[in-house]
Amino acid sequence: MNAETTILAVIPARGGSKGLPGKNIRPFCGLPLIGHSIRLSQRCPQITRTVVSTDSPEIMGVARQLGADVPFLRPAALAQDNTPMWPVLQHALQAAEDLGGNKYQFLLLLDPTSPCRLPEDIAGALNKLQGHPEADGVIGVSQPDFNPIWHCVVEKDGWMSDLIPAGALYTRRQDVPKVYRINASLYFWRTKFIRASSGNWRADGRHLLYEVPEDRAVHIDTIEEFERAELMIREGFIKLPWLG
Repeated sequence: MNAETTILAVIPARGGSKGLPGKNIRPFCGLPLIGHSIRLSQRCPQITRTVVSTDSPEIMGVARQLGADVPFLRPAALAQDNTPMWPVLQHALQAAEDLGGNKYQFLLLLDPTSPCRLPEDIAGALNKLQGHPEADGVIGVSQPDFNPIWHCVVEKDGWMSDLIPAGALYTRRQDVPKVYRINASLYFWRTKFIRASSGNWRADGRHLLYEVPEDRAVHIDTIEEFERAELMIREGFIKLPWLG
């Protein structure tokens, strides 16, 4: 990492989750769920500063107990069920710079519901982004268990039809191009892109892929996903260094 590189990591944790109420501070393998993103950030020397963006005093208190920096409460207008993530990141970036007096070159989004990313993922994604100055960002992806080009079909007029027409061109699964899914493990952007983009980052920018193994591409929205991920860690299929 260049000595002048400055990175702001943002952990967004809204208090009003409806899919799994209280999930951000729900105990997960011995830590509140948000604690895994906090512990990850503490193990990444590349990160200049990490802030938690929340509208909840309860989440603020838990995050601070875990050693996190929570320098502001997110405005209620940016904590609604239908609030997009982009203005939340723009607010966190501006607030962190105003309060700290620093200007950041990169912003790393660490969703607390993706607890199984590792420090080497952050380092690898940053190296990739720094190696491509023409790129606006790098996005965490993984290869799903099935390839939608090959496997996905729809019913049309009562008959099976390929969801992706190109799928019919292949006669062997092994010949089908690799497909990746955005898995919410990490999002890295240049801050100049965040400041300038309207919010439709997929349409506005040029992005690289950073592959995370599918078995660690955990994203938790439901109690079933929560319990499955916890079981994977407890049984040793996923190892997180901050859990010893």
